[in-house]
Amino acid sequence: MSLRISTAPHMHNPLTTQRLMQYVFIALLPTAAWGVYAFGFSALLVLAVSVASAVLAELCWQKIAKQPVRINDFSALVTGLILGLNLPSTAPWWMAMIGSAFAIIIVKQLFGGLGDNFLNPALAARAVLLASWPVHMAASAYVVPTFFQAGVDAVSGATPLSDASYTLLQRFLGQIPGTIGEVSKAAILLGFLFLVITGTISWRIPVVMTASVFVFTMLITGAAPEAALIATLSGGVLFAAVFMATDYVTSPITPWAQVVYACLIGLIIVVIRQFGNYPEGVTYAVLLMNIATPLIDRFLPRKIYGYQKKEAKKA
Repeated sequence: MSLRISTAPHMHNPLTTQRLMQYVFIALLPTAAWGVYAFGFSALLVLAVSVASAVLAELCWQKIAKQPVRINDFSALVTGLILGLNLPSTAPWWMAMIGSAFAIIIVKQLFGGLGDNFLNPALAARAVLLASWPVHMAASAYVVPTFFQAGVDAVSGATPLSDASYTLLQRFLGQIPGTIGEVSKAAILLGFLFLVITGTISWRIPVVMTASVFVFTMLITGAAPEAALIATLSGGVLFAAVFMATDYVTSPITPWAQVVYACLIGLIIVVIRQFGNYPEGVTYAVLLMNIATPLIDRFLPRKIYGYQKKEAKKA
């Protein structure tokens, strides 16, 4: 019998890595279900290939590298599902497979595995797919959900970022063009509430990031509040705020650091949308702030347990 001794404070958290990933997976189910319901079998195929490829890539890597097999921690499954939800329903199956393999092997495993990656694996893979196959990722991402267009397989439409014909209700429910997981804000909010209630994530990053997009849209573009709200409910802002910007490994630790992190993501999104050639800046905004996370943590550090200010110590 061995006794493990460590320094105080002694803390126990019932939320294991496996349980956390299971909660995230459950929170993603409403969004995934709506995506399949709205876009049809093609969306289901993209999600299935993405998830299966992520799990298989992690299993093969850990077998080849003679590492303990950890696919039962659900992290690869969550990465594959998030990536699949970031793809258009018309994406070819091989693109989902390549993206998942890149996310797991290049972004996650080559940097040491879960907990050591400095970028969100699913978002990094999406950025690579955007650069490699922009036609598939950009043009086909703006396909109207087939459920709302009876008798057709797909309908091309203008991006909801530039099309004012979509109402706020349509944007909220998911009756707009977009990728599989970003269209229904109602489904995303269901997942958000579940994650907050279970203590999986804090409300801070999603709320501050979404609010900052709204505020900076008005300040930078001069948009009216309603137009700013439309911009906030368009694209992948809410999906990224809930499921990607909150990633434990690539987001700051302390509350104030999280606020700064979320505000800067919102600012970068609006700047890219307004001044860049690419209509959506969520992917690059979150990745840039992933890189800046260690710097933010350094300038806004957490207090060490038992720490005393110099003034109090002298007194």
